[in-house]
Amino acid sequence: MNIRDIPVRTLSGDESTLAGLVGDRVVLLVNVASKCGLTPQYTGLVELHKNYGDRGFSVVGVPCNQFMGQEPGNAEEIQQFCSTTYGVDFPLLEKTDVNGDDRHPLYRELAGTPDAEGAAGDIQWNFEKFLIARDGAVAARFRPTTAPDAPEVVSAVEGLL
Repeated sequence: MNIRDIPVRTLSGDESTLAGLVGDRVVLLVNVASKCGLTPQYTGLVELHKNYGDRGFSVVGVPCNQFMGQEPGNAEEIQQFCSTTYGVDFPLLEKTDVNGDDRHPLYRELAGTPDAEGAAGDIQWNFEKFLIARDGAVAARFRPTTAPDAPEVVSAVEGLL
C-alpha cells in the first residue's frame, strides 16, 4: 500500500488519507507536541509551509503524547494552542501513537526509513520529520533536533518540488 493511502484521522475526527488531505503535494510529516523543548520548531514548520505551499508542499502535524506526556491536550486544546500560539495553518492529525504496540500503521511504515546516518527504527522524540515525495516514497528522515529550516531539510524539500 502506498503510504499516502494509509487511513488517518484529522484532529477534528474526519477520516482521510494523506492523499485526501493534501493531494499530490510533497509532505513533511512531523510528530508534534505543545509542551516540549522543541515546540518552538512550530515557527519553522509554519514558515516552511508558507514558503513552499504554492509550489506543492505541505507540512502535516501529528500530535503525540508518548514522550513524557508532552501533548496532554484534547483535540480542541491542541488546535487552539497551535493556531493562537504559532499560527499553524497546516493540517493536523488526531493524537497518535508513533511507537509501541499501538503504533499507527503510518508510523509502522515510516519507522523503517533510515536517517542520514543510516539508522532506522523507533521515533526518538517529538518533532521527528519524514519527507514524503508526491509518489508516496519516503525521501528523507530528519531526527527531532534537526530544525525545519536546516539547510538539509530545505534542500531536500526543494529537490522534490
